[in-house]
Amino acid sequence: MSKQALGKGFDGLIPTGFSVGDIASPGEQIKKIDIGNIVANPDQPRKSFDESALSELADSIRQHGIIQPLVVTPGQGSSSYRIVAGERRYRAAQLAKLKKLPVIIRDHKELEELEISIVENVQRVDLSPLETAVSVARLRDQFSLSPSEIAKKLGKAETTVSNIIRLLKLPPEAVEAMQQNKISEGHARAILALKTDEKLQKELLNTIITQNISVREAEDFVKKNRTKNTKKSIDSTTQKSLDKLAEHTESKVSISPRKNGGLLTMEFKDQAHLKKLVKYLSK
Repeated sequence: MSKQALGKGFDGLIPTGFSVGDIASPGEQIKKIDIGNIVANPDQPRKSFDESALSELADSIRQHGIIQPLVVTPGQGSSSYRIVAGERRYRAAQLAKLKKLPVIIRDHKELEELEISIVENVQRVDLSPLETAVSVARLRDQFSLSPSEIAKKLGKAETTVSNIIRLLKLPPEAVEAMQQNKISEGHARAILALKTDEKLQKELLNTIITQNISVREAEDFVKKNRTKNTKKSIDSTTQKSLDKLAEHTESKVSISPRKNGGLLTMEFKDQAHLKKLVKYLSK
């Protein structure tokens, strides 16, 4: 896949609301089979499904049908099929009381060959970060592989695999900017760090593009705004205590509240300053 194949939008790669990469290959036949002949994958790593989200998908299926077929493999019985990808759609289709479902039937050999093909694709050096993320997500969704299993197949660290997949959670504007090489992968990760604040994400994206700031500067933007948000969540009495501690120790002091307690951070300039901090805290 060339970088140009990504097109103007990301929807061509990831249909909204569905798993990544389940669509049939060119010329591959899609069949409709009885929903009663389809069984869930017992090795599916995802054990719980959001009921309200399933209900919404069921409503959509009643209106539009299933747009993207499930991927199944022959089961033990002569007419039984096990889900490889699409269990969420299968469950929603049950709620919608569908009788038949569109499926792509692949045997175990075909699945093995497809998995090898995707692994080889990920290992190409000319893939963009987004293209790599889509391929890794296909391994996760089509083959029910955990990040650790994918990491072993790719020869990468598990954290690397998880970080790659996280790119798919970027806001649409950031995805488009990344496709157009206006932001780097490092910039994208900084934007992802602000995932709880859509407004700040857009502000950082605009700052990166208009001011051409570095990844380090983008990370500083994240830290600065996290500190601001933390201060807003701290009561005035606690904030006064922190300000007093910072004044006495001549140190930058910050706090990260947690469910039980929190994390107190103090910065020191050099070894002499560190000794002064330790002496003050040991009183």
